[in-house]
Amino acid sequence: MIQVQGLTKEYDGTRVVDGLDFEVRPGVVTGFLGPNGAGKTTTMRLVLGLDRPTAGRALVGGRPYAELADPLRQVGALLDAHALHGGRTARGHLRWLAAAGGLPERRVAEVLGQVGLADAAGRRIRGFSLGMRQRLGVAAALLGDPPVLMLDEPVNGLDPEGIRWIRTLLRELAAEGRSVLVSSHLMTEMALTADHLVVIGRGRLLADAATSDFLDRHGRTRVRVRAVDPVKLAALLAGSDLAAEAVDGGAWEVAGAEPERIAALAAANGVVLYEIAVQQDSLEEAFMRMTADSVEYRAVAA
Repeated sequence: MIQVQGLTKEYDGTRVVDGLDFEVRPGVVTGFLGPNGAGKTTTMRLVLGLDRPTAGRALVGGRPYAELADPLRQVGALLDAHALHGGRTARGHLRWLAAAGGLPERRVAEVLGQVGLADAAGRRIRGFSLGMRQRLGVAAALLGDPPVLMLDEPVNGLDPEGIRWIRTLLRELAAEGRSVLVSSHLMTEMALTADHLVVIGRGRLLADAATSDFLDRHGRTRVRVRAVDPVKLAALLAGSDLAAEAVDGGAWEVAGAEPERIAALAAANGVVLYEIAVQQDSLEEAFMRMTADSVEYRAVAA
């Protein structure tokens, strides 16, 4: 597993990672979430030994990355899909990685096929789209068949088929018992992919919970109702002790009440309902609400 313990990083007196503690366990896809500038990429660089922490430590399988005997066989990582030599072919890029890591050359063809780039193996990387570069980066991460995967925004530039492929791949890798840490700003994908969430803001840990628990804790649950006679419904809700809010299409959303209570109240007062549905916040809505005070860059509407 990956263990982050009291991890701290300062640049020029600014603390960008601030005392983080969390684990990435085997058999689980862990989503790593946070606003821009939250410190996600810096944290991943610290785990991979690309930066030195100011305090704390990050361990992979109980050891710092720099002490791993065969790092490519232990950790596969994709941090920047643009960090590729444009003059090399896809096959050439993977061949030198395999040679440097003492990996068998047969793995090059295997991973190119696994990520869907077998037909592009002889093409120069400079002609690759962003989506193709992402696939090549994933191939490099898989080259050593490692038990730990770390992917930073792997779906950037992918088409819908590619996004679905990444989602399936990550879940399959976790099902094989690997530890998978993936960062993304696509909340819909994280809701479909991640079993567990680690959320940070301004370098600090905000949440470390199963995805379902995160939604239960930080998402709102409301009951949406609509009636044949919207005027009667509005009057009924206004005269009750329910926390109701008018929304689009003559509907109302009621917080803090069970649908059975609302239906019984309507029936007792002759209000005929034709819609009553429980609605829960999406992961995106829960995430936005939770991190509202941790957003570093905020646009102002015109």
